[in-house]
Amino acid sequence: MTDINSEWGHKPEDHFGYASEEERLAKRGMEDWELVNSIPESQKPVPKWFFGVVLVVLLVAIGLSFPFWGDRAGYERDWVNWGFVVAIVYIGAASVFVYFMVKMYGSKMAGRLDSDTANEEKVASAVGHDAASKK
Repeated sequence: MTDINSEWGHKPEDHFGYASEEERLAKRGMEDWELVNSIPESQKPVPKWFFGVVLVVLLVAIGLSFPFWGDRAGYERDWVNWGFVVAIVYIGAASVFVYFMVKMYGSKMAGRLDSDTANEEKVASAVGHDAASKK
């Protein structure tokens, strides 16, 4: 095996030892910088059915927590307890975490990655300096 010197933003002419670019993509996959550059084009919003599944699971969990499911005779249980509060806080924190992880690589100003060359001018004007001076 030979050493492969991968540089950020550079595709070698030998396709990393593969016969063609298509074969490299099929067998090796994209380099890190190729993945970062393709995130905005490939990233889709969370599908609506996913929210439906989460809602159904939450409704089933709430329904199963009510006192008429499997209680012993003579044992009284509260309808609402601290478990509901903890669950709401947990779901809220997890939702915020997922939201920010999904939005982490995008730019609110340009709608794409800050490193995206197609939107350099938009990002530069939003940040307040000229992107062309970086080159």
